[in-house]
Amino acid sequence: MKDYILMIGKKAKTASLGLAQSSVITRNNMIKQIIKGLQSEKETIINENKKDLEVGESNGLSTALLDRLEINDKRLEGMIGGLNTIINFEDPIHESLKSWRHANGMQITQLSVPLGVIGMIYESRPNVTVDVAGLSIKSGNCVILRGGSEAIHTNKALTQVIRQAIVSEGMNPDCVQLVEHTDRALVKDLITMNDYLDVLIPRGGRGLKKAIIAGASVPVIETGEGLCHTYIDEHADTDKALEIIMNAKTQRTGVCNAMETLLVHNSMLKKILPKLNELLTEKSFEIRACEVCLPFMSDGILAVDEDWETEYLSSILSIKSVNSIEEAISHINTYGSGHSEAIVTEHYQLAERFLNEVDASAVYVNASTRFTDGEVFGFGGEVGISTQKLHARGPMGIKALTTHKYIVRGNGQIRS
Repeated sequence: MKDYILMIGKKAKTASLGLAQSSVITRNNMIKQIIKGLQSEKETIINENKKDLEVGESNGLSTALLDRLEINDKRLEGMIGGLNTIINFEDPIHESLKSWRHANGMQITQLSVPLGVIGMIYESRPNVTVDVAGLSIKSGNCVILRGGSEAIHTNKALTQVIRQAIVSEGMNPDCVQLVEHTDRALVKDLITMNDYLDVLIPRGGRGLKKAIIAGASVPVIETGEGLCHTYIDEHADTDKALEIIMNAKTQRTGVCNAMETLLVHNSMLKKILPKLNELLTEKSFEIRACEVCLPFMSDGILAVDEDWETEYLSSILSIKSVNSIEEAISHINTYGSGHSEAIVTEHYQLAERFLNEVDASAVYVNASTRFTDGEVFGFGGEVGISTQKLHARGPMGIKALTTHKYIVRGNGQIRS
């Protein structure tokens, strides 16, 4: 099996040389051909996805995970919309970022270039296959895709469309490869393939990230875990707060930008929690509340410390009372994953303090955390939402898939 992964790595490295030098017209045409393939093979893709959904149901996947796994007409159209956005972006590589002349006459230019070969390890969501392929091709990067076993039929169908599109433009199909064997032992070989991989991007929950970081020798960009909070300040508008809470938690529970913990200023408990209890009971949500909040939640259970550090990705919400914005910010910076955090308030100074002091890749005032998304931010999709600080942070679009090198032109200069 190790030979299988090494062969994929070698093919990707070879293909990367041609892709990095290709014109933006060629790269855009490949993406246009992917769009045509998704349209013409829609029925096949959806049928293959049904196989994964059937296996997932029989294996007891949660409703939230099945939702993440599903491909339907609307989601295919969403993928196509993202690819069209990517096509319209300017070429992110071969761009002169800045240039200057040294005192000795040398001309120094900082040039944008692709990262090279990206290893993408992700779970459940097959739309990632298309998003990452489109962003990688446009930015001149080859990508090795290792999706979860639960989406293998869908990912195979999508990758076949992508590779056929690449070939139709006379390029090496190994620009995009899928690890088709689902044996988890292969991941260990992939994440230590330093000779062929330039960067790893794991996209999934805490368990996946910890395993990759612990075992990888290839540089890793951490993405995916979303332990997101919404803080209802004492100056919040009640109706606005309830609408934001319900959207952040219930619109889609199995996604990384969904709220997991609600913090409520103690002066707002009677205004917010009784109505919230009604709304969440209607949707059959499980509530885990602190001692102060528990009396307001008819079927709630007492939260334990573990709840404050859990990304549920399901119909569970933890609720905690706080006495001040200082306490709210401290709780978020202690337990948050650095993904997305929100405050609901009509107090300008407190809103600005929250924006400045909360340590996360996206911080909101009076809006749902559900907006943290590459497509929503105008990036045409994303390879992931980085929760770290080096190289990239937040939704990672095309610019985050480039690095730079210095081009130095001289005329015989030597250093004394």
